[in-house]
Amino acid sequence: MVGPSAARRASSLSTGLNSTMLRGVAYGAKGTFTFLLARPQHRNLGLNFSSARTEAANRSFLTRSTYTTDTKSREENKKIIESLYRLSVDVKKIRRLKEWVLLQDVAYVQEIAGILQEMGADEAAVANILERCPEAVLRTPAEINSQRALWQLVCQNEKQLIKLIEQFPESFFTTEYHENQKANILFFQELGLKNNIITRFLTSAPNIFYNPVEKNKDIIETLQRNYLSLGGSDANMKIWILKLLSQNPFILLNTSTAIQENLEFLQKNDFTDHEVLQLLSKLKGFIFQLTASTMQESMLFSKSIFKCSDQELKELVLKCPALLYYSVPVLEERLEGLLKEGISVAQIKETPMVLELTTQIVQYRIKKLSALGYDIKSGTLESLNGTKKDFEVNYGKIQSKKERPIFNPVAPIHVED
Repeated sequence: MVGPSAARRASSLSTGLNSTMLRGVAYGAKGTFTFLLARPQHRNLGLNFSSARTEAANRSFLTRSTYTTDTKSREENKKIIESLYRLSVDVKKIRRLKEWVLLQDVAYVQEIAGILQEMGADEAAVANILERCPEAVLRTPAEINSQRALWQLVCQNEKQLIKLIEQFPESFFTTEYHENQKANILFFQELGLKNNIITRFLTSAPNIFYNPVEKNKDIIETLQRNYLSLGGSDANMKIWILKLLSQNPFILLNTSTAIQENLEFLQKNDFTDHEVLQLLSKLKGFIFQLTASTMQESMLFSKSIFKCSDQELKELVLKCPALLYYSVPVLEERLEGLLKEGISVAQIKETPMVLELTTQIVQYRIKKLSALGYDIKSGTLESLNGTKKDFEVNYGKIQSKKERPIFNPVAPIHVED
């Protein structure tokens, strides 16, 4: 069913299960993504919004502008430096991180600072914004005022807007795609997304606004068409699409072809239409960031480790979609961590959701439970599962049960005369 490399890894790991310690696993978690959504860290299955936002903004600004980053053949612009000093900006910090900004012939330091102050930013806020995103001073006042008007379409007021700029200056000052941004904002509003969700996209997933609106519409139409073909109802389609987008806006960075191929892969592996919809919802659309080959490798690895039939594997995947999502090196690393704690493969197969937890989280939770006398090796792994809040609730129940005095209703009561 799947490629030879996963089979070799699974075979190697299976052989190691008979020894007291697994050997030969030196893979990192390069294949995983960490999406900064509302769920706890060990549950995240997506891109890191913060790092993706910063890298994309910097890359976009540099590759699509006419500014030079050559710091060897040019001298710093004294007027820029003096203007920044007057605003109490830490020029040394800019020189260390983005010196190329100080080399430009033209800048609009005072003008950009003035616009920020008009929006309600105080001196400290202006300095902080320009230190974090010094390239802002290379934008013209007209560009910034246009961006200001655009973001006001989804912000409640300028107080909220300036707060967002303070937190995410790179997103606001990336103005090359202004027309695409405007068209996409209007499209998302027409689609039914609330303004607070759109502002979250603007700050945490700005890349999706750089697409031509026709591309985003095509992805949405592809999702809608597949939702209906998989048995979803017209009445629920809008809610499903909006929820999927809210959880994972990066779905819009995929292509219609990739979406179609991944859905067909699941169907070819005997997942019913209802089960495919179930997986899409559980994985928040992150399945579209995978490829058929990586999903195939992960499924073969799990099948070899748990020594199960195709039907049993399918049931395990539906129970724990992480078996489909995580790469073989990540699954291998987590399995090894659990086995080193004395947990058996049979226990993991019974409660596969434990593989959603990092090795560090597992070790921490086992240590806490062991302190209460709970033997994880002979008990169920359910007590390890869940979010941080879920675990604390379970831990509290075990703790209170241990501390509760045993009452014997038939024991004699000794009363002093």
